[in-house]
Amino acid sequence: MHRGWPAGLNRTKIVPFLAKTAPAVLRISKLTDYGTVLLGHLATNQATVCSAADVAEATGIAPPTVSKLLKSLARAGLVNSTRGTNGGYRLSRGPQEISAADVIDALEGPVSITECSAIDGDCEHEGVCSVGGAWQRVNVAIRRALQDVTLNDLVCANGSVPTFRFAGLPITVEKHGN
Repeated sequence: MHRGWPAGLNRTKIVPFLAKTAPAVLRISKLTDYGTVLLGHLATNQATVCSAADVAEATGIAPPTVSKLLKSLARAGLVNSTRGTNGGYRLSRGPQEISAADVIDALEGPVSITECSAIDGDCEHEGVCSVGGAWQRVNVAIRRALQDVTLNDLVCANGSVPTFRFAGLPITVEKHGN
């Protein structure tokens, strides 16, 4: 097991390094990504009720997918739906009150990176495992990070770039050109 940073690696460049050398392990589904886009559209149009067709046209996401996602988001309480000729969808609360964790929970279920970090996890090795507690701490840290990022943060393209810590060392996330 390697301890420390690879030779010559600038720790502020860790994210691009990991992207080139390590497979993506933690990913959201395409539907969750689309759901975030839909919520972003509703967040930027809070003054109006948006029909599913309007949201589909504005986002370029297929109407059946938009309808499915909006229904899931409504069931989770992130959007309110109104029936009728002037009906549609709007955020149930302000974009600063909806976290990335809320969105992922609504569309994928609670985050758990290992079986033992799931709420209803049932790992056959749990009784003899010496690393489960560490993975549970990692899961809690990821959860906190997702709760700290709001829909408002996701919508604001020019918002501040967050600073993270990896193995106790600061990491700067760099923005790349449009």
